[in-house]
Amino acid sequence: MAKKICIVIVSYNVCQLLDECLQSVKRALQGIDGEIYVVDNLSTDGTVETLQPRHPDVHFIANKQNVGFACANNQAIRCTDSEYVLLLNPDTVVYENTLRGVLDFMDQHPEAGGAGVRMLTREGKPAPESRRAIPTPWVAMLKMLGATRRYYMSHLSWDEPGQIEAISGAFCMLRRKALDQIGLLDEDYFMYGEDIDLSYRLLKGGWQNWYLPFDIIHYKGESTQKSTFRYVHTFYQAMLIFFRKHYGHLSIFFSLPIQLAIYFRALMALMQMMGSRFHHLLHPRP
Repeated sequence: MAKKICIVIVSYNVCQLLDECLQSVKRALQGIDGEIYVVDNLSTDGTVETLQPRHPDVHFIANKQNVGFACANNQAIRCTDSEYVLLLNPDTVVYENTLRGVLDFMDQHPEAGGAGVRMLTREGKPAPESRRAIPTPWVAMLKMLGATRRYYMSHLSWDEPGQIEAISGAFCMLRRKALDQIGLLDEDYFMYGEDIDLSYRLLKGGWQNWYLPFDIIHYKGESTQKSTFRYVHTFYQAMLIFFRKHYGHLSIFFSLPIQLAIYFRALMALMQMMGSRFHHLLHPRP
């Protein structure tokens, strides 16, 4: 018989964070028929060797190369036939009532294809990324100009369920029936952007995406190295993939400015990164 839920966690050099995450997930799974898959993308910190003996009830998949976030999630999803799939970042801590609360909501709302939750920062404040809009050309342009209210759907209450457009991949509850209809994560995305792409395809498929006021802690960014050229390149390349895939039909007079803005933001991020490194070289810490 199929499980109620399969929780998929993709890891890369986050052994300690993943251990804490797994412990929280197991507490939250108490009384729920579920299973956990960890797909490790060739970590060099001994993640699999250290954690597999500590968590013998967790299914570990040890990849021989770093295949990226989308591909690794799909590996585990294809191994199961559970009613629901939860994509979860390893740098998260799941509150004990969160899984049951989200599952109850999904059971009561068959039109819901996916759901996200209230992600809290290390300081306990709600992260704006908990509710996001699809970055249409207009929304993307506003965000790049610093007007983020529309992108983060700031009109919604933090304490009430509300329909959103894009679910964060840090905690993305998905209905298997919806996945069977729209397909799995797009493996053209190596990392970043695949959650927005999946959310957009859910909406296009006639499903609803929801924000739910159940909590996790998200140590945002601690599972990735964001001060590297590879991060900057991968992040903005994902933005371009999404834009070309879903809005490539638009007139060049509208799409070209968006693409130029993306390249400009990537260049500025790189310059800031290089400036920071140069500063540390000139002023090393004692």
